[in-house]
Amino acid sequence: MTRTYTFRDSEVRALPLRALNWAGARFARTRPVLDADRICAAARSAAGRDDLGGDSYREPLERYVEALNAEAELTTFGRFATRQMLVKSLATRARLHAYEAQHPEVRSERLTAPWVIVGLPRTGTTLLSYLLGLDPMARAPLHWEADDPAPPPTLATAAEDPRIATSAAQYAQLVRMNPCIQAMHPFGATLAQECVAFFMYDLRTLGMETQAYVPSYGRWLRDCDMAPAYAQHQRALRVLQSTQPTERWVLKTPNHLWCLPTLFETYPDARVLWTHRHPGRVVTSLASLVNALQRTFSTRRDPLPVAEEWREKAHCAIERGMAFDRTREDGWCCHVRYGDLTADPIATVRRIYAHFGDSPSPLHERRMAAWMRDRPQETFGRHAYDPGDFGWSYDQLDAEFAAYREAFDVGRE
Repeated sequence: MTRTYTFRDSEVRALPLRALNWAGARFARTRPVLDADRICAAARSAAGRDDLGGDSYREPLERYVEALNAEAELTTFGRFATRQMLVKSLATRARLHAYEAQHPEVRSERLTAPWVIVGLPRTGTTLLSYLLGLDPMARAPLHWEADDPAPPPTLATAAEDPRIATSAAQYAQLVRMNPCIQAMHPFGATLAQECVAFFMYDLRTLGMETQAYVPSYGRWLRDCDMAPAYAQHQRALRVLQSTQPTERWVLKTPNHLWCLPTLFETYPDARVLWTHRHPGRVVTSLASLVNALQRTFSTRRDPLPVAEEWREKAHCAIERGMAFDRTREDGWCCHVRYGDLTADPIATVRRIYAHFGDSPSPLHERRMAAWMRDRPQETFGRHAYDPGDFGWSYDQLDAEFAAYREAFDVGRE
């Protein structure tokens, strides 16, 4: 029988972590110290070099740390985990920049017409990225590659790179701590990863907001210049492509929907796919997922503030996407409806390729058919969510997003 999970199943149950949080709450509430200078020093030590690749990360780091200390209500374990996330991101950035400096030929790599999936979370973006990544001429970045891209894996060594085992162990630990997460979103060292991971190297990303309740950082991120984050994104892809050539990348993150002009400044020939699903389902599922992620690291138990924060983010993303759409000629992107994708994935991919004057190869179609036949269904459980948990109703959300639904013919499920 398939187990059903909700965000309430995300409590930390491991006795050592519970003991750590208990002791920290009583004797060391602000330990470890979350301080920008100390985090930078730890990153330099971890990377083995002083140069962190410029200083564009500095303002987002300071704003995020300030929000963590003032708003996130982290447990002791949460403070350790969040500090480690920041240290690792900056150390990875340093190694990436160092590799590029040592191998200047990387800068000549051309990133041609990447597939870029920009839809909101929970709209079929993961499924679509898997299907497009089955094209022998394309590939998506993998979790372990995004975790540690420099030096880049080569065609000769990638299959047995020791970083795979390291990444797999980290994800296994996360799942042991919070089993419901795997039912809500796929995790795995060798699975396709959202390219939002590359934004982490500049600390300008919605991904950091999934880890902690940091609304002041979120307000800053909404209007900040995303060009430095896209520079890191582009650098990572060039480094990875320099040793494992590919004709086209398969990229996806909802973060792009907030900053489409910068996306096109960076990748002017991008093949953009905007996935659509009824926003009531999207926002409710997203609220449940983010609450589940944050409860692992925080003492916060009221789900409403987090849910409202991400409901507002969905509004912002849709409004910005629609505003950008009004400035572009018809056909600038391919719109993909969730119902069409799930009903007939291969036909949907054919339509996507045709939109850009192309067609999937016979081998690509055979690979998609085999993957759809054999892919696991709810192997790790089922994600259940209810708008009532967040003080909403589907009728209310239906009315809120009416303009978006009508503009893109998004029906109720």
